[in-house]
Amino acid sequence: MKNTTSTKENADKRTETLKAAIERKHIIEAKSDAAEKLRELFVDSLKDIYWAEKALTKAIPKMAKNASTPKLVDGLTHHLVETEGQIARLEKVFSLIGEKAVAKKCDAMDGLIEEGKSIMEETEEGPVRDAGIIAAAQKIEHYEIASYGTLAAWAKALGENDAAALLVESLLEEKNADETLTDAAYHDINAKAKTADKASK
Repeated sequence: MKNTTSTKENADKRTETLKAAIERKHIIEAKSDAAEKLRELFVDSLKDIYWAEKALTKAIPKMAKNASTPKLVDGLTHHLVETEGQIARLEKVFSLIGEKAVAKKCDAMDGLIEEGKSIMEETEEGPVRDAGIIAAAQKIEHYEIASYGTLAAWAKALGENDAAALLVESLLEEKNADETLTDAAYHDINAKAKTADKASK
C-alpha cells in the first residue's frame, strides 16, 4: 500500500513539474502589432483567407490540368468559379465592416498548395495522381471550412450579421466542394487507383 502511495505521489510531482515547465517555455511573445481585440483578429483572419482564395485561383487550374478523370476535372473547374465568387464575397465583407480589402500571406494555405504540387510531381498521370489531387484538394477544403466557420462565428459575435451571412454562403460552398471530392474518390477514382496498383504488380 505504501509503495502504491509513493508511486502516485511521484507521478503527481512529475505532473506538476511538467506543468511548470510548459508554463515557462511555451508562452509565445506577441508581436508589436498583435491583435488585442476580437475585431482585430477577425480582420486579420479575413486578410488571410482573402490571400488564400486568390492563391487558389492559380492552384486549382494546375490541379484540373493534371487530373485525368472528367468528374474530377469538372468538379475542380466548377469550384474555381466558386472561388472567384468567394473572393468577390470577401471584398463585400471588407466593405461591410468598413475595412480595405487587403490580402495577407496565409502560411497554412501556402503550405497546402505546395503539398499538392509535390503530390502531383510524385505521381504518374492517371488515377493514382487523381487520388492524390483529391487528397490535396480535400485538405485545402477542410482548412477553408474551418476558416469560414470561425469567421462566421466571429462576425456574429461582433454583431456583423450581414458579413456573417456572406461568410456562411462561402462555408456552404466549401462543404459542398468537399462532398463532391469525397463522392469522386469513393465512387470512382480510388477504385481505379487500386486497379492500377494491381496492374503494375
